[in-house]
Amino acid sequence: MAKKCFVLNDIKHRVVDGILLLDKSSGETSNAALGKIKKLFRANKVGHTGSLDPLATGMLPICFGEATKFSQYLINADKRYYVIAKFGKRTDTFDSEGRVVSIRPVNFTENQLYKAIDFFKGQHLQVPPMFSAVKYQGCPLYRYARKGIKIPRTSRLINIYNIDVLLCNKKNISLEIHCSKGTYIRTIIDDLGEYLGCGAYVVALRRLTVANFSTSSMISFAKLHNLVDNDTLKISCCSSRFNRLDKLLLPIDSALLDMPVLNVSLSVANVIRYGQTVEIVTDLNNCLVRIMENSGQRFIGVGEILNKKQLVPRRLVSSSIIL
Repeated sequence: MAKKCFVLNDIKHRVVDGILLLDKSSGETSNAALGKIKKLFRANKVGHTGSLDPLATGMLPICFGEATKFSQYLINADKRYYVIAKFGKRTDTFDSEGRVVSIRPVNFTENQLYKAIDFFKGQHLQVPPMFSAVKYQGCPLYRYARKGIKIPRTSRLINIYNIDVLLCNKKNISLEIHCSKGTYIRTIIDDLGEYLGCGAYVVALRRLTVANFSTSSMISFAKLHNLVDNDTLKISCCSSRFNRLDKLLLPIDSALLDMPVLNVSLSVANVIRYGQTVEIVTDLNNCLVRIMENSGQRFIGVGEILNKKQLVPRRLVSSSIIL
């Protein structure tokens, strides 16, 4: 919710806290979408939790205000994707926006396809594609790629928890992929095409979920604009229109629902707010916890339980925030 307003460079901005699950549209960068959201909400501080390719659509969690402190937990969370790919060609970007680098016949059998799918499940080392936002010497790789410069990349350990084949023929395949953080679906499709000897590239990609957030909770720009009009940016930040936008935001701690909850008293919470370690009695051990004050009435931050008796504050919301 919005707490107060202030003026910055003669433009009114608001202090807003929470998480918006944006349904990003195709053809737009994640940073461009973030900029639109910041302008629409007139929010002082916003950030997204990991880029989606411009081609891709789907869930892009936008963190506002105090929620940005906990965005890393969403960046590190598992994701689910729906992808459509075409066989018979390989492109330099691994998707339909790239230059075709090879054309080959499609001759694999159904058994060979499912053998390939099984091969890609589990833990693997994956090399990020050149056309990606991974930075080398402060510059994203795709800028080097556009100049024809190839940069050595370090492989990353990823985990493909599951791959469901939804539809497949000799021309196209559609998959739902559940994977760990840092997984490039374009690379999986390119590797699948090479494994089958025919090449493949992504023609459509949609992120369905991040962590435990529901697909049905996503909000499109179209829906957002239905709540406001062109006069929105001229009206008071306390207007009913901004209130309607703010109601779409999820609580700050909704990004942390996988963490066990530790309830503390008001007196203990006040000590924690000063960043001090406190002695507790709990069955939890060596794990991060979501710290709640007054039996779950107020989220105050993330802490770590050590030796079943110490609670060490790791990331706290501002003491001025009333949740």
